[in-house]
Formats: sequence, structure tokens, C-alpha cells
Amino acid sequence: MRTDADEAEIEASRAPLLEHLIELRGRLIKALIAFVVMFFACFLGAKYIYNILVQPYVWAVGSPEKAHMVYTHALEFLFTQIQVAVFGAGFLAFPVIATQIYKFVAPGLYRNERQAFLPYLVATPVLFVLGALLVYFVAMPLLMQFSVNMQQFGAGDHPEIQFLPKVNEYLSLIMTLIFAFGICFQLPVVLTLLARAGIIDSTFLKSKRRYAIVVVFVVAAVLTPPDVISQIALAAPTLILYEISILAVVMAERKRDRADAGIA
Repeated sequence: MRTDADEAEIEASRAPLLEHLIELRGRLIKALIAFVVMFFACFLGAKYIYNILVQPYVWAVGSPEKAHMVYTHALEFLFTQIQVAVFGAGFLAFPVIATQIYKFVAPGLYRNERQAFLPYLVATPVLFVLGALLVYFVAMPLLMQFSVNMQQFGAGDHPEIQFLPKVNEYLSLIMTLIFAFGICFQLPVVLTLLARAGIIDSTFLKSKRRYAIVVVFVVAAVLTPPDVISQIALAAPTLILYEISILAVVMAERKRDRADAGIA
């Protein structure tokens, strides 16, 4: 509940529009500086970062000596390293960017709203990292193993067909999956925020569980090779996230009910 002290705090933080614009510019400059610094740092180590990202392919073929990759025009690998630097900079600079956004928004929030917002600020990058780890250790190794097993070795009348991934296409694939699953792992955060806003409730989520299961398996079938093991490996964590979202929404509803009843 909002108290007179909260109202006074908000009123004291009010500032003219020009001051808000000046503060916004300062926050954006700090966020941009963090991104640029991380970009150059990541560009210097772009090959090392790329070698880390390519490990799922190495695991699929068995050793680095067998992990052959190609690029087909002169500057392709350079552009790939720039992409790696941008990817790494966005990832490493996110805490600074998120902090600047929070510091700009926080003065306009009540104390209890700031306290409620902070857990989501922490949970967002943590859940994104969990999604990225799922891609790195589960989705990409399964996908690479499937692709490697699709090779055709020359025998008799059959030509040899080798799997030779291009450096830029491999990077695009793993980046797309990391962002897709990182965003997917924000499901508990999004649903809990919607519940706090009164848009959805736990009853709605429970009633739509069967539809959620179908949608999750359809998405898993699209994103993974056509085998049951990899589909289940990707669908199961998403369904667990959905159940965690329901529990988080239930907890948010109970907390809101206690606040409405005036119980500390």
C-alpha cells in the first residue's frame, strides 16, 4: 500500500522534463561506453570466444582435428569475428545497461515497487544464462550430432557427401538458438509480472496447461532435429518453466492478497 511517505518521496524526486532528458542522455552514454569497451575487448579475443562456441561441434565429431569448418569469401571470417564481438559485448555489458535503466526508472517508483522490481532485474539475466547453457550443452550438441550422422560416405555408386559447416552460418545458428531460448526462459518473469498487473491469474494458467503442452512440443519439433530424444530434451525444460511460472504467479497472488488485507 502506498503511504504518505511514499507520495512525498515521489514528489521530491520530480524534476523538469529537461533534467530528465539530460539524465537519460547520461545513462545512455554510460551504457554505450560499457558496450563499446566490451566490444573491443571481445574483438581482441574473438577467435577464443568463437572456439568456445564451436565446442558443441567438436564434441559431435570427437576431436578438434576432425572439426573442419570453412569460409567461402575473403572477409567472411573477419565479419564473423565482428559478430562474435557484438554478441559478447551485448552479453557482458547487459548488467551495466540494465543498471542504468533501473537507475533512470527507479526515482519514479514507490519504495515497495522498487523492492518488487529488483528480483526481476536479477532473475532476467540468470534465466537468460540458463537458457544459453541449455543450448550450449544440450541443443547444439544434439543438432551437430544429428548433422554429422547425416553424412554420406562414398561407396559404389554413391557419392561422398560431407558436412562442412560455414563459420558464419554456425555462429548465426547458435546465436539464434541462444537468444530464442534465453527469451523463452523469461517465461516465469513475464507471467509473474502479468499476474502482478492483474492481467492473468494462476487459474487461467492451470486451465491452459494442456494447450501449453501442445504448443511447447510443436515449437520443440520445429527447433530440433526430427528425433524424439532431442525434442523431449528441449520441451521438458520449457514445460518445467511453465509449471514454475504457475507457482510464481500463485506466490504473487498470495502476496498481493496479504497486502490487500493489510497483513505484513
